[in-house]
Amino acid sequence: MPEKIPSLPASFFEQLPGRGRVEVADRVLAPYLDDLASHERRALIEDALDFEIPLIELGDGMYVLELFHGPTLAFKDVGARFMAGLVARSIRERPRALTVLVATSGDTGSAVAQAFFGLDGIRVAILYPEGKVSRIQEQQFTTLGGNVRAFAVHGDFDDCQRLVKEALVEPELRAELGLTSANSINVARLLPQMVYYFYAVAQLPAGGPPPVFSTPSGNFGNLTAGLMARAMGLGCSGFVAATNANDSVPRYLESGRFEPRPARATISSAMDVGDPSNFERILHLFGGDAEGLRSVVSGSRHSDEETRGAIREVYKEHGYVLDPHTAVGYLGLRQWSQGRQGSRPLEPLGEEVPGVVLATAHPAKFREEIEATLGIAIDIPERLARCLELPGRSIPIQPRLEDLAAALGA
Repeated sequence: MPEKIPSLPASFFEQLPGRGRVEVADRVLAPYLDDLASHERRALIEDALDFEIPLIELGDGMYVLELFHGPTLAFKDVGARFMAGLVARSIRERPRALTVLVATSGDTGSAVAQAFFGLDGIRVAILYPEGKVSRIQEQQFTTLGGNVRAFAVHGDFDDCQRLVKEALVEPELRAELGLTSANSINVARLLPQMVYYFYAVAQLPAGGPPPVFSTPSGNFGNLTAGLMARAMGLGCSGFVAATNANDSVPRYLESGRFEPRPARATISSAMDVGDPSNFERILHLFGGDAEGLRSVVSGSRHSDEETRGAIREVYKEHGYVLDPHTAVGYLGLRQWSQGRQGSRPLEPLGEEVPGVVLATAHPAKFREEIEATLGIAIDIPERLARCLELPGRSIPIQPRLEDLAAALGA
């Protein structure tokens, strides 16, 4: 975590409506990048955020913030591209290569691989649970080659994440390989994710009440970024931690006990995390106060059948196609608006309070599931279609640190 989360002045929020994403990002991130000259910071942000992040109104005060217009069609492009720019600047004087080690349940791997692909002095190692990411996601990071290698771990995402953490605290391995992480473990991945919460508010009608954000949640980096934005002064009516069957945080909000469980496979696979590492950061933001957290964050959990039902409902009513993860976020917001958090009642939203669902991935990344659910053909963007035609390469390993070290060449 940053040593201190600065508050932005009231004048920034007064001028926020209508501001562009680069301008918003420059102002939000400036306090954390005071070692960069203003022109360097601006150039870094312009390079990282060179794609649109539109806010789409579905109706009845419900909006979808489309975070999937980057190179890999997932929200992880925001953090990965920003971090890659920072790392590329920081290693100019480094005498030896740096190894970026990352665990993925789907979209992080492709975003990090694309962001760091071809950068001099950087090697990328992607760890993913074998057979538990979509084919398109796997193809995005196993077909690049060059300085990117993929490792298919015989286990689940929690095993992959554990291996990354173990490697990062092993002094000899870390020194020999020059290890760093590109997961949201690394705050350089997390900080830029605050930006799109501010930018969503910038796109809402001026003068209205603050929104409630519904965030599809797996490892909880995305929600952590939203809560950090709130700590900087962003007005909001609350947050929904919308989960699939992997519901350790909603259960904590109900019971006050954090009890991780083994990850369960769902159709929203990037959220299949049983022990989310960012929950520590969330507790830190609230000083460990469960009641304080509950006053801001509501939890929701949704089955695969509910998720498919939401995809059908939104397509029927609005002609809009949700991917499974965004559908979980939609369900969370709908539950929040009905004044329910599981069995715990909440004050219902007034009709004038806008709700923003974070759309985390393009539906084409889950084409098979969407086509089966809606009975329609989903067009695949050219950038995805190209990687489907290439041979994928990955190295199978067991979920043991010694196996990872050997595979990395240590």
